[in-house]
Amino acid sequence: MSRDQIEALLVRYLDGETTAEENQLVEHWLEQSNNTNSVWPGMDQPGKDKWLSGIFDDISSTIPKGDAKVLPLLPRKRVLWQRIASVAAALLISFGLYMEWQPIKMHFQPVQLTALRVPPKHKKQVILADGSRVWINEGSELKYPASFEGEKREVYLSGEAYFDIAHNAAKPFIIHTGKVVTTVLGTAFNIREDQNNHTIVVTVTRGKVSVADGPKLLGIIMPDQQISFNTSKNEVVKAMVDAQQAIAWQQSDLHFEDVSFAEAALKLQQRFNVKISFSNDKLKNCRFTGTSLNGEKLDRILKVICAFNHASYQTRPDGSILIDGKGCN
Repeated sequence: MSRDQIEALLVRYLDGETTAEENQLVEHWLEQSNNTNSVWPGMDQPGKDKWLSGIFDDISSTIPKGDAKVLPLLPRKRVLWQRIASVAAALLISFGLYMEWQPIKMHFQPVQLTALRVPPKHKKQVILADGSRVWINEGSELKYPASFEGEKREVYLSGEAYFDIAHNAAKPFIIHTGKVVTTVLGTAFNIREDQNNHTIVVTVTRGKVSVADGPKLLGIIMPDQQISFNTSKNEVVKAMVDAQQAIAWQQSDLHFEDVSFAEAALKLQQRFNVKISFSNDKLKNCRFTGTSLNGEKLDRILKVICAFNHASYQTRPDGSILIDGKGCN
C-alpha cells in the first residue's frame, strides 16, 4: 500500500465509505492514541512526507524484532474521526497485513547513496560492494549504495559508464538512467546518455541486457547489439554494432590495429568529444597500425595519423576538425 493509497483510504474513512474491517483497523489505533489534534489537512506535501517518516520511527521502535506484524482487532467504539494524523499511523501499522516490515522500512528510510562525479578530462573506476566494476566517463555521475540490501542491486547514472557486473541470479542489477531502466544479472555493457540530443544508448559486450522505458520493454540485446532510445520522440532503434568501438573511451591507451582512417576518427571523436569529418571519402579507407599513449593531445595524434596517410587537418572555428588529402592508392 503506497502513500497515495493511504490518503485515499483516509478520505473514504472520513466520508463513511470504508468497510467494517477497515474501520476496525483505523479505530484500533485511535483507541490507543492520545492525539486529539487534526494536523494532517493543514500540511503541505513535504510536511506530510516528513510527518509520516516520524510516525514510522515511532512505530518501528514499538515492534520487537521477530514479533508477528498482525495486530489483534478490538470491537468498534465511538471515536473522534477527525484525528487524521492518528489514522495515518494506524494504517502504517496495518501494513503488516499486506507485506513484510522490511520493505516498509526501506520505503520510509531510503538507502543512502554515494555520488561519484567525474570532472572533465578525467575517468574513474569504482568497485561496488558486490564486486562489480564500473568505469565512469568524464562529466558523468554515478550514485550507488555502500552495500546492496534487499532483492535487487540498484544504481543511478547520469552521463556515460561501462559496467562489468558480478553475476548474481538471485539479485538483478538495475541501472536507472533518466527514465530508462537497464536490468542485468551478470554481464558487461556500456550506457551513454546524451542530454543534448535526448538519447540514451545501451551497448552490450558480454551477456544479455534488458532495456525498458519505465514499465515498457524497449528490447533485450546480446553482445555487439545496441539499443538507442530518443526520450523526446519516444523512438527506439536496435542495431548490430562493434561493441569495442563503443567502449573505446574507457581504455587507457588508443590502439589502432590495422584500422581504417574512418575507424580511427570515430575512436578519436569518442575519446576527445570532438566532431571529425573528411573532405575526401577515399581517405576513410586508408588503413594503418599504431598506438597513442594515454595523455597525448589530440593535435599530436592527428599529426602522426595524417603523416601515415598523406593527409592534413585543420580545426574549424566551431571546434570541429576537417581532414583533407588525396587518399590512399
